[in-house]
Amino acid sequence: MPKYVIEREIPGAGDLSPEELTAISQKSCGILREMGPQIQWVESYVTQDKIYCVYIAPNEEAVREHAAKGGFPADRISEVKTKIDPTTAEG
Repeated sequence: MPKYVIEREIPGAGDLSPEELTAISQKSCGILREMGPQIQWVESYVTQDKIYCVYIAPNEEAVREHAAKGGFPADRISEVKTKIDPTTAEG
């Protein structure tokens, strides 16, 4: 199944409290449960003004549906084509 990186512009994201991040995460997980197992949240990275999320989903439309239902921005959705890491240099 395809993997996507979602860029969400959220000014001040890096200043969100642990409680606010918990509430956002709970909302996202609730919507994912409603949508079914075909879409999965892998992890997210919070920077000062953006949150980058990694999702596994059947298509970009499912990612957009999740964002719309949750009221989350999805400013850029990019399908991951491959993954590299330091071990890639060895081969």
